[in-house]
Amino acid sequence: MIGTLDGIVLDCPDPGALARFYADLIGGEVRESEDDWAELVPDVPGPRPLLAFQQVDDYRAPEWPGQRVPQQLHLDVKVDDLDAGEAAVLAIGATATGEGEDSFRVYLDPAGHPFCLVNPGY
Repeated sequence: MIGTLDGIVLDCPDPGALARFYADLIGGEVRESEDDWAELVPDVPGPRPLLAFQQVDDYRAPEWPGQRVPQQLHLDVKVDDLDAGEAAVLAIGATATGEGEDSFRVYLDPAGHPFCLVNPGY
């Protein structure tokens, strides 16, 4: 092993806004160090990867489900109830794609990154 996962960085047009979206979704403390960088520090005990957001000029959102602009990465967020989870993510600014199955559903964050709500025990 060369190292351990320290963070995941998402390109976006507004780092502070996207960090606040993910804080509402998965918890954590938003730290904005500059206009072009924000971090979401986990609020759970133990080592956890940092989720960071960097501003990119002329940002182009990934397309879903097309791949002309690839999705680049996505996060799976585990929930106990997909319907309740859907209502909650839509309330904080996510967009439903209508894609998914019984155990997961696909959404877009405010900057267009796909993410899934998952319930593996469905």
